[in-house]
Amino acid sequence: MKKNKKRKLKNNQVIFSLVFIGLGFLIAYSFQLAKDTKGDSSITSNQWERDQQLRRELIDLEEKNLSLQQELYKSQDALQKIEKEFSQDEQVYSNLAEDADKYRMYLGKVKVSGPGVNVTLLDGEYNPQADSANNYIVHEHHVFQVINELYIAGASAVAINGQRLTHSSYIVCNGPVIEVDGKQHPAPFVISAIGDADVLTSALNIAGGVKDLLVNENIQFSLESKSEIIMDPIIGS
Repeated sequence: MKKNKKRKLKNNQVIFSLVFIGLGFLIAYSFQLAKDTKGDSSITSNQWERDQQLRRELIDLEEKNLSLQQELYKSQDALQKIEKEFSQDEQVYSNLAEDADKYRMYLGKVKVSGPGVNVTLLDGEYNPQADSANNYIVHEHHVFQVINELYIAGASAVAINGQRLTHSSYIVCNGPVIEVDGKQHPAPFVISAIGDADVLTSALNIAGGVKDLLVNENIQFSLESKSEIIMDPIIGS
């Protein structure tokens, strides 16, 4: 009986030992599992922090990119304004250059060429039964009538017998000749004008116009269109 009791006690000890061993194994396993889980959690947390940092950097870059784009748009607007101002200035300078060339041409300071017309005025055939021979002679007012009509019709340059006229030119009659700026020219008087030949011709040939007036005053009038007329600058201009 005592021996059986001792054997039972021993068996119980073995069982308890096995239980404690198993319990220890379970505790160790649980500890290791918790440790591994904690390690995995730590890695996940680090990865999350890394992702957050990259996300913040990406946001900063996007904000900087947006700011740079806005600066670029402003710079482009400013550049367009500058280009527009340059374009306007260029147009102004171009207009000034054209005006300067035009004034030089009117002043006779530059050589000019272009299409135009030649108007020839010649004394009429004298009629002995007329009151005066002066009624058949080309006078300065006849020349003036032609010149004024040519300028009104758009002539850009005018010359008499090859002598250029300027804004200050004067014409006077001196017997059988006329003086242009002090230089004498005998008949026939060839008045050359550069401009639209068709327009100039129409202006002179209009009914009741300059041509009819001169013919009625016994002046021989002839008109010729020219594809090119060349006028040299005025000497000393």
